[in-house]
Amino acid sequence: MKAPAEPGRLSVRKTYKLYIGGAFPRSESGRTYLVDGDNVALASRKDARDAVLAARAAQPRWAGATAYNRGQVLYRIAEMLEARRSEFTALGVPSAEVAAAVDRWVWYAGWADKIAQVAGGANPVAGPFFNVSAPEPTGVVAVVAPSSLLGLVSVIAPAIVTGNTVVVMAAGPQVAITLAEVLATSDLPGGVVNLLTGRYAEIAPWLASHDDVNAVDLTGVDHPDVATELERAAAGTLKRVIRPVTGVDFTADPGLQPMTALLETKTVWHPKGY
Repeated sequence: MKAPAEPGRLSVRKTYKLYIGGAFPRSESGRTYLVDGDNVALASRKDARDAVLAARAAQPRWAGATAYNRGQVLYRIAEMLEARRSEFTALGVPSAEVAAAVDRWVWYAGWADKIAQVAGGANPVAGPFFNVSAPEPTGVVAVVAPSSLLGLVSVIAPAIVTGNTVVVMAAGPQVAITLAEVLATSDLPGGVVNLLTGRYAEIAPWLASHDDVNAVDLTGVDHPDVATELERAAAGTLKRVIRPVTGVDFTADPGLQPMTALLETKTVWHPKGY
């Protein structure tokens, strides 16, 4: 719900732009579409390419940050979301869902410096060797996100807390770009999260087949045939594909699977000294 204009002046209409590389550009095509009376940028394939480039450029530094630092950044996102709760409720998001989204950021922030110990560790081997398995981020993840705020947070947070960067096709554009404004005013480096608004049927196949995208999360795809086609597109570049078998209950405890699904395990052998 928008506040009425003051007498004697016109209100400034907001255009919901894309979020790429920490900035808010319009679509390079100049296209927009109306959502509940709001102008929303309609992303093109060129915008998607720009988003992948931004995510790839940001990924090494984000993955190289300490786990403690990533946790602090996610906690800062929770702080900023908490401070802007009224903006989301004005967009029709229930207050309880906003609170759950804040809590979800905090939950994942707490896992930042713990997931490596749970998902990795020293392996017992016969012989004078140390054998250590350590989880590492998959890289750049393309996400087709669900429309709800809690669903959006629940697919972004587990990907980035482990050092991945994401390109997200957002189903609920006003909520997604308002979340992008929260991200932009937190300590999250530009390019770690990139949000595209528009038709996922137009952009998602291209992201699924992109050589520089390492994984695809299809949680927000609600048509089985489309999801199957995206899986086929991803197969050409041997991407990891996340496709929930049934609907996801985002209010439930997410567990570790959303994080471990986007981790690779590196095992190192090293001789013991004498």
